[in-house]
Amino acid sequence: MLSGRIENFKEYSQFDSLKAFNNTIEMFLAEHKKDFTKGELVAFKRLVRFSAKYVGVANAKIGTLLKAINEKLNGFGISRSTFERMLRKAKELGILSIENTVKSKGGKGHNVYIFNKIDVSKKRKMTYCEKAETSTGPKDNSGKFQEETINLFESSKNNINKRIEHDPVLDKSLNHSFVSDYVPKEFTNLVKFFFDDAKTIEEYWRMVKFDTHYIQHILDEDTILHTAIHSFKQMISKLKKGKVKNPIAYFKGVLHKQISDAY
Repeated sequence: MLSGRIENFKEYSQFDSLKAFNNTIEMFLAEHKKDFTKGELVAFKRLVRFSAKYVGVANAKIGTLLKAINEKLNGFGISRSTFERMLRKAKELGILSIENTVKSKGGKGHNVYIFNKIDVSKKRKMTYCEKAETSTGPKDNSGKFQEETINLFESSKNNINKRIEHDPVLDKSLNHSFVSDYVPKEFTNLVKFFFDDAKTIEEYWRMVKFDTHYIQHILDEDTILHTAIHSFKQMISKLKKGKVKNPIAYFKGVLHKQISDAY
């Protein structure tokens, strides 16, 4: 296979649409995310993003991909060995095929990375496809996914309220210095000025994780964080004007819209 521009390899795409590709990646990560290290996941998600023009096909050099990761992470990128380890794992797990190319004048060319469709029925004995259709992944930015997300939020909020009402330990307020490490510092530093309570801050961030759980391979962490911060500021602005009766519910609504727009 001769090396060349990405257009030369578009016929290798196995997907009819970007949505079908995204759904496949979601299903793959739902089963195999645990098999990758954090650095390998960063590499995998970057390769996915480079495979959007001709869905599921990329021919970028590893050096180009590493440079993009390094710039996104402000200099704290990953090593070439980490990227190559990710490629081996993805290939072994069946999601990725790698084709070597040669230059027209001789010598080794760049690789072509081809994402494969997943036959879920062969990978799992349980009816995973049915579960995916009813409980996972965004099929689009509205409709059934939006309804299920809202139901998750409502259920979570009701459970939170019940715990706070009946658990005397939770009634003892702890300030922002007790917030768990999984909440980004930038988000904590904003929310604490208005709600200096560890549990409240954690619940706001938990809503963010609920609304982005199935699209984390599409939206990077920085985008999710800054969208959450923007949504919280919008809620506070309305709250100060007396237009918000339930801050948590209003934040949930603004966040869902902003995340949908970003997606």
